Amino acid sequence: MEIKLREITPARVRSALLAVPVTDRGLEDRLVRTLDRGLHGRLGALVKKSGFKAKSGGSLLVATHGAMPAGHLLLVGLGKHEDKRLHDWRVAGAVTAREAARLWADEATFMLPLDQQVDAVVSAVAEGALLNGYRFTRYRSNGNSAAALRTLVLGRTAGTRSAVLARAVKRARLAASAVALARDLVNEPPSTATAAYLAEQALASCQGQGLEVEVWGKRKIQQMKLAGLLAVNQGSREEPRFIHMRYRPKGPARKKLALIGKGITFDSGGLSLKPARSMETMKLDMAGGAAVIGVMSVLPELAPEAEVLGLVPATDNLPDGGAQKPGDIIRYRSGKTVEVMNTDAEGRLILADALTLAAAEKPDCMINLATLTGACIVALGNELAGLFSNDDALADRLMACGRDAGEGLWRLPLAAEYREDIKSNVADIKNVGGGSAGAITAALFLQEFVGEVPWAHLDIAGPAFASKEHLTHPKGGTGFGVRTLLNLLSEI
Repeated sequence: MEIKLREITPARVRSALLAVPVTDRGLEDRLVRTLDRGLHGRLGALVKKSGFKAKSGGSLLVATHGAMPAGHLLLVGLGKHEDKRLHDWRVAGAVTAREAARLWADEATFMLPLDQQVDAVVSAVAEGALLNGYRFTRYRSNGNSAAALRTLVLGRTAGTRSAVLARAVKRARLAASAVALARDLVNEPPSTATAAYLAEQALASCQGQGLEVEVWGKRKIQQMKLAGLLAVNQGSREEPRFIHMRYRPKGPARKKLALIGKGITFDSGGLSLKPARSMETMKLDMAGGAAVIGVMSVLPELAPEAEVLGLVPATDNLPDGGAQKPGDIIRYRSGKTVEVMNTDAEGRLILADALTLAAAEKPDCMINLATLTGACIVALGNELAGLFSNDDALADRLMACGRDAGEGLWRLPLAAEYREDIKSNVADIKNVGGGSAGAITAALFLQEFVGEVPWAHLDIAGPAFASKEHLTHPKGGTGFGVRTLLNLLSEI
């Protein structure tokens, strides 16, 4: 999708679709009244007849029948004026792209507000339109037949600084590109998206000034004593990979961050086998790793003033005669030992390796993303990710960045009361708790490998994969977490 910035007069716009964002107050503003007069009162009559209240995500489409140069007028709801959020503008961009596609329109125009924060609004609207336009059609015989908006014109008034707005559009493009890469990786069939494939995609996508990628094969993984990754990989015919990415800014780094993503390319549960229905979407289990690869891929253009380490341990989790067994004990490179009680709690075993390596570099903070527990879905559903952290300031920043990105995070406690549940009789700890508070005991397990480094764990099991279409994503991989992390890096 091409995105253009243009000075416009709404009543003179020649476009298949003219989108005008409105709040509950905006239905009576001067622009809407002017447009209504141009349509001989039909707009006001339709607003009254339909009961349109300008709710966020709502819209009202009116054919102009030649009364205006634009073919259709679209009122796009932003919600209540006093409660308007940045994400509402993102949703408005997505609604515009959706309605334009339904009309098979090649071009649509979106009227920007007269607002001091217009650059943030531009970025959100463009991002919403781009996210809505994503399709994974590689395996469809008629994959290119779907309607899609080709050009979105962001209409601005005279005097708005075009250079500032152009940078805002670039930010949106970078975010959408990173999300699309993460979605593509998740949506690939698991027989294609193996650990080796993830590594190849990281090598192909994460290139540019200041960004380096190193892929460790099985021999290097053994040398580095990444015992958790090796243990989970025992039942697989595919060798594991450990993807090591590093971005360095041109000047002195103000901060050093480590991003860690779970890369289980397919999770059968191992010998603790999942039911068949539970395996149907288990290609999603590398969504955390896909998000980290997506973020790293755009850092050369985003150019944050921080050194960023990206780590993705990757393997599938399958049963065969060599697979790890309940009762096995893993000794990590730090010396800590773990009793494996359930081979379906494998994600934490490979994350422990990556957290140990990252903590040794003493970054200013570490953030891991993982589709870790079904318990988090039970607690928060499919729209929110669980946030666990040992640092309040980091947690607060992530919550704010997620809110602006429209990616919902809900903080859950690292409750010390449940630490007893992961104690083992024969090792230091075990990989599952007592059956309740599963998301918390999984987070407490990860914390054992963090040390004193400020750290946050995002359990994205619910929102990483969508079972129904949403305005900003179709069914399948969502790329959840990418835009939250990019917001965080943009603040540095």
